[in-house]
Amino acid sequence: MYKLINKVKEVNPLVLHYTNEVTINDCANATLALGGSPLMSYSYEEVEEIVSIASSVIINIGTMNSSRLNLFIEAGKAANKYNKPVILDPVGVFATKTRADFINKLLNKVRFDVIKGNVAEIKYIGGFDVRGQGVDSFDDGEDISEIIKRVAKKLDCIVVATGKIDTITDGKKVIKINNGTTKLKSVTGTGCMTASLIGSYIGASENKLNAAAMGVLTMSLSGELADKEDMSIGTFKVNLMDNIFNMSEEKLRKYGKVE
Repeated sequence: MYKLINKVKEVNPLVLHYTNEVTINDCANATLALGGSPLMSYSYEEVEEIVSIASSVIINIGTMNSSRLNLFIEAGKAANKYNKPVILDPVGVFATKTRADFINKLLNKVRFDVIKGNVAEIKYIGGFDVRGQGVDSFDDGEDISEIIKRVAKKLDCIVVATGKIDTITDGKKVIKINNGTTKLKSVTGTGCMTASLIGSYIGASENKLNAAAMGVLTMSLSGELADKEDMSIGTFKVNLMDNIFNMSEEKLRKYGKVE
């Protein structure tokens, strides 16, 4: 699994983002730092052409721009048409009925390979009660393995639930990652950047479960290595990007807490 980081740098996958305006620059830089090539688009006119050349496609509903909702659906359909792995980041799906309805519409029209969210977002999509506010969620560290296995089976895809313990499953096998730092929640966009990392790995590998796990591990471990005592958030964010850039197979094997 850890060797996938070398594959990303070798392949330089083209990761197409249909994402929110708040974090778009960070997503591009995280993709570049890992070894992928980011591409951003909000154009209806180029959907078919641009999806056809992409290695993977990310759809992130973060800012819910009304003029782009149908574009997200068209991009997802095109990804299915051209057999491109497509990742959904259902940001704040529990926050409003509009978001929930749109995610249901996406799930009915697009077949996703990976759905990545925080614990509350994943539980909500699976039909479980959640406690959340805005795009944030409360996470008490409970073992949600069985819950997300059920969600993965229901939606027939890889499901990633990030939290105190990151959990990734295809409905059968479960991978848990115990790396990370609380500062990751204090920097906006770390979840979006995680989707970019997953998109980079899945664009360079046919093993979707391992690719998803590697995307999460790279972010969690980079955050853990970046965090120093009494470090301010601005410095942490710079260190985070540096650690993604400097991540290696050796570091993943040495410091990764994977079960």
